[in-house]
Order: sequence, then structure tokens, then C-alpha cells
Amino acid sequence: MNTLLLPTADGGIAPHTLSGTPVDTSPLAPARSRTAYAAAHVVADPLAPNAPGAPARLDWEATLAFRHHLWDQGLGVADAMDTAQRGMGLDWAATAELIRRSGAEAAARGAALACGVGTDQLDPSHATLESVITAYGEQLDVVQGAGATPILMASRALAAIASGPDDYAKVYGHLLRQADQPVILHWLGTAFDPALEGYWGFADPAEAIEPVAALIAEHAARVEGIKVSLLDAALEVRLRRLLPEGVRLYTGDDFDYPDLVLGDERGHSDALLGIFAAIAPAAARALVALDEGDTGRYRSLMDPTVPLARHLFAAPTFYYKTGVAFLAWLNGHQPGFHMVGGLHSARDLPHLARALCLADAAGVLTDPDLAAARMRALLEVSGVKQ
Repeated sequence: MNTLLLPTADGGIAPHTLSGTPVDTSPLAPARSRTAYAAAHVVADPLAPNAPGAPARLDWEATLAFRHHLWDQGLGVADAMDTAQRGMGLDWAATAELIRRSGAEAAARGAALACGVGTDQLDPSHATLESVITAYGEQLDVVQGAGATPILMASRALAAIASGPDDYAKVYGHLLRQADQPVILHWLGTAFDPALEGYWGFADPAEAIEPVAALIAEHAARVEGIKVSLLDAALEVRLRRLLPEGVRLYTGDDFDYPDLVLGDERGHSDALLGIFAAIAPAAARALVALDEGDTGRYRSLMDPTVPLARHLFAAPTFYYKTGVAFLAWLNGHQPGFHMVGGLHSARDLPHLARALCLADAAGVLTDPDLAAARMRALLEVSGVKQ
């Protein structure tokens, strides 16, 4: 019996027996009724220097194998995004190599891949609008060269120097005209990155909804969709209803994704989510259930994952990456619980213990025996006797 003595949030110790039924993980074809990307993390090389501030060193075999795991589940992969520690340990040199390698793997199997285009090679304190455009362009060339769909990520540098909405319109207008193919825009809220406060030129995101919709309408032929991570379902639906026909709203709301993806009589959101990397088998099967019109099955698979998602993405939300890597380790997708920049230390042991319990309840611990053994080892080395 997989019983563990787990630390609790109040400083105590409580027994927990893993009892969830793992969701089937056999390969699936992509869903037809929804487009879904899982934002993938990167696996640090535990034998290489990966200290805070040091250049990232990746375990390429494990990093790429995880992407194949997501493709096997019928999901597209969103790579080189904030889930992959952009701006939090993954430098541009490592990012460019990741994009090239993932692009080659995706091309070899004809799989869906979208990659982040940013400006993180710039020092925001010395940026200008022209240098932001140049930096975006450099990364856009790398992503297009890899054969991936570009995701124009929100830029810290642009947020730091833009004087108002006109500056955003200038930068994005230039980039959309430069792109060789339709791109996905990216709206990341301050819960994910406080440096993006006031993005699009408005202190209140609600005031930016119409201007963003207008920008997309002006360049609709160059915009495949927009990924929205505001953690505000009402604002997302409001923007979704303003989008031109054919432009997708990709939810990045890791709190309310079941309702947003299910949608209503006026439409639905597609998905580009970090949580989908942690719950891939459940999410993929839920989407197939929607293909079949079985909303009951959809709910039975998706709803139990919400407590886990809300826990992993709890404030400070930008440390959710630690929980994603932790669950990948528990499920055998990487040999050790390590992250570039030492970010595996960003969540405490009670938080990780609770993540284990919630993943068990959601059925996303694919091998409970392995998960229990690995958690037991982490507890022991942390001084929690079993």
C-alpha cells in the first residue's frame, strides 16, 4: 500500500494513501472540435551547472522525450514559453537551441508545434522601440526557420518603455507585417509576470479589451489566435466575442479552463495551457469526449484536475513551473527533480505534498508506485522520516 507521511500546511505530519485510478495513457489522435496546446517545461541536466544566473544546461533527451509524450496524447506542444522558464532561468541561447531541436522533432512526426517569440535577449533598461522590434524579429526568424507557428510573447522590454497604446500598435503592426505566416498573440497578466503591468498601454486590463480586438481585426489575416492568461474568465469571454471570424481565443486561464473550453451558445475557447502538460492524459481524453458530444465524460475527466491546477498556480503564480516539473518527475518523465536556475526550490515541501495528493485524486499519477517511491525519497532526504 502506497502510504506516505506528508507534511501539512500547518506544520504537522499526516498519512496519505495513494488511491486514485490513473487515467489511460495510450496514444490518441488530436481532438477535432478544439485546438489544444500544452506548454512544455524543460528538464535541467543534473550533472551540469544550473545555478541562478548561469547559462541553462538542459537534459536534451528528457526534454525532447517529454514533448513526444504530449504529442502521443494528441496535444500540440507550445514550446519556449514561460512554462519553459523564459525570463526565469532559460537564456536566449538555450531557447534558440530548444526551438531548433523541437522543430526538428515536430517535423519528423508531422506534429503541431508553436514557439515563443520574445525580446529576452534585450536588457529592458536600455531598450528602445526600434531595438524591441529588432529583437522580436531575430527570434521570429528562428521560430519560422524551425517550421513552428510563432507566438508573439508579451515583452518586458516593451512594457518598460511603451508610452501608451500607440507604441504597442506600432511594434505589433510591424511584426505582423513581417511574419511569413499567421501568428498567435500572447497576453500574459501580472499574476504570471509582474513586469508586464500596464501591457497594451492600459493600467486596467478591462480597458485594453476593445483596443486589442481592434488591433487583431486590423491584421486579422496575420493572426491565427490570441493566448489570454489574465485569470479572469469574464474578460476572456468578452474578448472572445469581439474577435473576427476565424481568429481563435486560446485560453491560458489555468483556473477556469473547463468552462472556457466547453464554451457556451456563442462560442468556446481553444487551449494553450501550462496545466495541460501536467494533466495531459486527462485533458486529451476530455477533449475527445467533446468531439463525441459527451459533456458528462468531459466534466468527469476535466473537473477533478481543477483543484490541482489552482494549487499549482496559486500565488506567487509565476512559480507554477516548479509544480509542473515536480509532477513530470513523479510520473517518470525526467530522472531527477531539478530545474534550471535552481527553481525546483521555489515551492516548499507542504506545497509539493499537497500537489501529490491532488494529482492522485485527479488520476494523473500515471504510475502510483513510482510516484510514491520518488516522493518517499524526497521526503527522506528532506528530513521527513517515513
